[in-house]
Amino acid sequence: MAGAFVSVTPVVVCVITACKTEKEYASTNVMTLPQNWLYGGNFIQAWNQANMATAFRNSLVILVFVLLGSVLTGSMLAYILNRFKFLGNGLIRNLFLFAAMLPGIAMQVSVYQLMYEFHLINTLTGYIILMMGTDVISIYIFIQFFENIPISLDESAIMDGCTYFGVFFRVLMPLLKPAIITVMILKGVGTYNEYYMANLYLQDKNRLVTVATSLYKFTGPLGSQYNYICAGVIITLLPALFVFIFCQKQIYSGLTQGAVKG
Repeated sequence: MAGAFVSVTPVVVCVITACKTEKEYASTNVMTLPQNWLYGGNFIQAWNQANMATAFRNSLVILVFVLLGSVLTGSMLAYILNRFKFLGNGLIRNLFLFAAMLPGIAMQVSVYQLMYEFHLINTLTGYIILMMGTDVISIYIFIQFFENIPISLDESAIMDGCTYFGVFFRVLMPLLKPAIITVMILKGVGTYNEYYMANLYLQDKNRLVTVATSLYKFTGPLGSQYNYICAGVIITLLPALFVFIFCQKQIYSGLTQGAVKG
């Protein structure tokens, strides 16, 4: 009960603040209820001033390509590491594990230099490639699922004349649905909420704004406009809430099956 109260309180405060007029926001504390719960001025101002239409469009494009690329690269690499025994297989696995232990902030200087040399800074393409980079957690999720799929399926398909690509896309890919859902949830939430790299590499805050960086418009040296920020936060929460409501069965199924595999 206490944990639920602590988790819900910031959301309640955010809703209360978003529904207050400028005068109410300036003259009342955060827990004072607004006089008019249907006041929508803050939401209109947040949508227009933060250029949220462009932010949602950019975030949608980024999400589609990042999720598609992460699922394809992660599952293909896991397929190779699990199904094919070759010199260096164990080394590659250990290198991915070593990379997962490195703090991301420690590699930002090198990553920024690479992005600069390839002229990928301040472009959606560069940011998508950066976010679509090999995800170690996704690879190991797919490897765990492959280990529970009998290799006899591959052999039977190959005996019937199927190529390795055919085995992967026609036989194994449909069986990876729970793993794909799990990876898409983890990667999608991280990409949708990602702020640091979006703020660093997408420097054109008008044309290349994302959902996570759009609310930066309401911060400044003289203070932050929290009534607009809270309204913008609620707007950004709505798509994720709708996805969860309409896809909760698939989400729970993917996470549950992903937890027991291995």
